[in-house]
Amino acid sequence: MKQLRTTHAETERRDEHQPVVRLEGICKSFGRVRANSNITLDIRPTRIKALLGENGAGKSTLMSILAGKSRPDAGRIYVDGLPMTFRSPADALAAGIGMVYQHFMLVEAMSVAQNILLGQESGFINPQNMGSRVRRLAERYGLEVDPDALISDLSMGERQRVEILKLLYRDCRVLILDEPTAVLTPPEITRLFDALRRMAEDGKAIVFISHKMKEVLALADEVEILRRGEIVDSFLRADVPDERELAARMIGRNLEPVMELTPVPKGDVLLRLENARCARVEGVSFSLRQGEVLAVAGVAGNGQKELVEMLTGLREPEGGTLDILGKDWKGFFHTPVRQKDGLVYIPEDRKGLATCPTLNLTDNFVLTNRLSFVNGPFMDWKRGEAATREAIREFNVQPPDPSVPAGSLSGGNLQKLVIAREFYRHPRLIIAENPTQGLDIQAMEEVWRRILAAREHAGILLVTSDLTEALTLADSFAVMYGGRFIDVFPREDRAKLESIGLMLAGVKPEEHSTAGESEA
Repeated sequence: MKQLRTTHAETERRDEHQPVVRLEGICKSFGRVRANSNITLDIRPTRIKALLGENGAGKSTLMSILAGKSRPDAGRIYVDGLPMTFRSPADALAAGIGMVYQHFMLVEAMSVAQNILLGQESGFINPQNMGSRVRRLAERYGLEVDPDALISDLSMGERQRVEILKLLYRDCRVLILDEPTAVLTPPEITRLFDALRRMAEDGKAIVFISHKMKEVLALADEVEILRRGEIVDSFLRADVPDERELAARMIGRNLEPVMELTPVPKGDVLLRLENARCARVEGVSFSLRQGEVLAVAGVAGNGQKELVEMLTGLREPEGGTLDILGKDWKGFFHTPVRQKDGLVYIPEDRKGLATCPTLNLTDNFVLTNRLSFVNGPFMDWKRGEAATREAIREFNVQPPDPSVPAGSLSGGNLQKLVIAREFYRHPRLIIAENPTQGLDIQAMEEVWRRILAAREHAGILLVTSDLTEALTLADSFAVMYGGRFIDVFPREDRAKLESIGLMLAGVKPEEHSTAGESEA
């Protein structure tokens, strides 16, 4: 793809605001893998710059260098025209540059306010005053979160707000957000975009790392496309092409046609809940059959996390009935684990729960597949490594080296490894929690195809904050609000399908209809 040339008019428009940060000739490699190659980039106040690229294109690595988490092999960083050397994130924060990573860095045993003020205050702290200050800051940008809530009790979306508020409290001039919408539902994304625009209006420079074309088109003032560690295209808002062309430039070729959902025959009931309760889940009922994808949709913090924990054995039900693969909850989770034809779980938290970052890819692959590679009392590591290599090849995990630590992979590549590992078990029941979170469009569509293909032998409970994903894959829908299901309905119910947006806000379709009639 030929790189676009910047015209004189574009140069004049870009020079309206001098850059607060300039990256010049940045290079970074990890062994034989080149992450960044001679990248030069200007970041300007009042602008929202999108860095668009596939998983492993070098977006997060480049911004981790700017945020002080990683050191470049070559190149310079300038802040306000002065050369800077960042030896740690603290150095970058001191220069007014902060980053919200895909994997949040919060102390779970502490409250929201304590996390935000951690390391910022000295001497006596008034908890009430501390909470009030955090609340005012949150309200200013529309990032509402309870200052007194424990981090361990928050959803992923709520935790992200805390990370953003940490940077705002430190009065950062440059805020970098790495795939920030991956854990958000459409209403939350709208609120986040409103908040980012307010920050830009306040004079802050925003860097938005993404692989989602629609979001980039809706938000960005400037777009930089990275491919294989290099910037291959640069656009201003008025010059950005349409979504499919943008995607083609990102991956270097045209996309395949969007998939069609074709039904498959329904089989046995694999999962059945009747008035099941635990923690925030206040009584839900549904059944899932082989050959079916049931999507649980909802704004973060409405009980989805607790529902998944109950279904995967991490939290015991407090009431109601819960049958899994023909057994009650206790009978299922107190029976010896079957490696094949059982239940698999693809967690939302791929780095903290799904994998061990310090272990290599082979070790991580056999974590849930170990019984498939035993020979008597011993592990057959050669077979385990061979299976890992095949999974890496099939799912295009980069870098394709089973010996590298899992923590060195980009978020999207780590997610592909987790999905490859769980699908290796040929499960009958799949519980997938935001399975394409952090994946670029090409990898996302590949995972969607695999989920649809898995219906031949499995039932899939898809817990997702991505409404497009739910509408693409699901045969039926359960919309969750306040720990309950607002409604459970099949795809064929077009009227309810069109009312999902209202349901996400807790409004039942009949309530909306009645309100409309009374107004008339």
